[in-house]
Amino acid sequence: MNFNYSEEQSLISDSLGKLLSDSCSQAARRSLISEEQDYDTEIWSALSGLGMLGLPIAEAYAGVGGTAVDTMVAAIEFGRHLSLEPFTASVVLGGCALQLAGTEDQKNAFLPGIADGSQRAAVGFLEPESRFDLSSVATRAEPDGDGYRLSGRKTAVIGAPSADILIVSAQTSGTASDPDGLTLFLVQSDASGVEIKPYRFADGRTGADIVLKNVRVAASDMLGPKDKAANLIEHIADLGTAALCAEALGALEKIIAMTTEYLKVRTQFGRPIGEFQALQHQLAEMMIDFEHAKSLVFEAAMTADSPEAPIRKKAVSAAKVYLGERGRVICQNAIQMHGGIGMTDEYELGDYVKRVMVAEKAFGDTDHHLERYARQMA
Repeated sequence: MNFNYSEEQSLISDSLGKLLSDSCSQAARRSLISEEQDYDTEIWSALSGLGMLGLPIAEAYAGVGGTAVDTMVAAIEFGRHLSLEPFTASVVLGGCALQLAGTEDQKNAFLPGIADGSQRAAVGFLEPESRFDLSSVATRAEPDGDGYRLSGRKTAVIGAPSADILIVSAQTSGTASDPDGLTLFLVQSDASGVEIKPYRFADGRTGADIVLKNVRVAASDMLGPKDKAANLIEHIADLGTAALCAEALGALEKIIAMTTEYLKVRTQFGRPIGEFQALQHQLAEMMIDFEHAKSLVFEAAMTADSPEAPIRKKAVSAAKVYLGERGRVICQNAIQMHGGIGMTDEYELGDYVKRVMVAEKAFGDTDHHLERYARQMA
C-alpha cells in the first residue's frame, strides 16, 4: 500500500499541523475545559478559512469535494494535536449524513453552513440499551398531521452541546429491534421538547445524552427514505468510525514520539535508558504495531466512501479491532517505560492515552467489531 500523500493531502496535513501546533497546547486545552467551553472559536474560524470544515462536502454546497482519505489526513492531525474542535461530529458525521441522505433543499439549507462553520451538526444513533447496536432503537416517531412526534433518548452523542442541528434515528414502524422500520430525522437543538444533558468524555471533548419528549418535526425534516435507513445509518457510522480511528492513529504516533524522546533523555546508572536492550525491543514492538495499525486505518479510509457494505464494514471493523487491542498495548507500554511520571495528570502523555481510549469505545468496542467482522466473513 502506498502511504505517500498526494500534493493536496500534504498541503492539508502541513497547514492543519501548523495551525494546531500553534494553538492546541496542553495549557490552552485545559483552559478551555476549566472555562467550560466546548472548543476554541478562533480555531474553528481558522479551520473554516483553510477549507477544512468543507473537506468531505461537495463543491456544489460550498465544500471542497474531498474523499474519506482526505478526511483521514485531517483527522490524523486532530488526533496528533488533541484538538477539541467538533470536526468529526459536525463535518464527518453530520456533513456526510446530509450528503448521503438529504434532499437538494436539505443540502442547500445546511451543508454550506457546516462547510463555513456557521452551523454545527451532531448525530445521535446510539441509545442507553443498544449496546452499540445501531438497529436497536427505542425512539419512536409517531405520525402527527403532516409531520411526526419524536420521543426517546440518545446517548454518547459527540459534539451535541454545541450543535445547532441534531440528526437522530427513530422507529417509524415495527419494534425497537426491527431494522426495517428505521428513519432519520433532522431536529433543531433548541426545538421544544429537546433536552440536552452535556458532559465531557475522558479526552476533554464534549458529548451529551439527548432526551426527546414529544418533539414535533415536519415531514420535510425526514432525512432519507422512510423505514429504510438501516444501511444508511451503518454507512454514516462507518465514515465517523474511520475518522475516529485516524484520530487515534495520530495520537499513537505522538505517544511513540514522546516515549522515544523520553528514553533518550532519562538516565539510569549513568546512561540513557534507551540504551537498554529490553526497552529497545519494547519500543520496536510498539513501532511495528503502529505500522500495522497505519495500514488498516488507511484501508478503512479508502473503503469508507464505498456503497459496497461488506467490504466497507470489514475494513472499518478490522481497523477498530486492531487499534482497540494493540493501541491499548502501545499506551500501556508507553506509560510503563515513562515510569511514575507517565501516571501523573500534569504530564501530557495521559491526555493522548485518553484520546485513544475514547476512540476505542466510540461506535462500538473491540468485541462489537470482532462480531461484526465475523458476520461479514460468514
